Amino acid sequence: MADNLLKAERHKQLREWVGVHPFAGDEELAHTFGVSVQTIRLDRMALGIPELRERIRAMAQQTYGAVKSMGAREIVGDLLDLELGSRGLSILETRRDMVFERSRVVRGQYIFAQAESLAIALIDAEMALTGLANVKFRRPVQVGERLVAKGQVLDRRHNRYTVLVETHAGPEKVFRGKFLIFALEGEGRLIADRD
Repeated sequence: MADNLLKAERHKQLREWVGVHPFAGDEELAHTFGVSVQTIRLDRMALGIPELRERIRAMAQQTYGAVKSMGAREIVGDLLDLELGSRGLSILETRRDMVFERSRVVRGQYIFAQAESLAIALIDAEMALTGLANVKFRRPVQVGERLVAKGQVLDRRHNRYTVLVETHAGPEKVFRGKFLIFALEGEGRLIADRD
């Protein structure tokens, strides 16, 4: 009977935790609740909570429809949250094919591409291009680390947007990029002043 009460309480807390932390994987949840990964998997199945990859995919599918400036297949990472002209969030699961063979460090081009595609996706225009990027890689990223990029439009002047993107691996910031993005019309012309 006591085991059932503990299990019921854990289930309640697990549902609440995943609601607040939707990107928590099974290993993180097992550590948080002090149980095995297998127990967490069984709990998730009993509660109907999908695995992390499925939760990310479902959130991404809802968000991709809002993007105007690029095609969904052009976005690097999974775009999970987007408020056009304001802010956005994407996640990139690093894989073995993204790293240098000897060091096992993720190539900077993937980290940059995630940030740049998020910055462009934030622009409320038919097309957008990067005009300038000021970037800083803070530390090497190892294969298997999950990269969470948060983007925010800092300024808009006519057809020019300044976008800040910061990327974290866990609690640690690994990349910072400030992008100047130009909004374009149909045939690649700069959008005329609207203000």
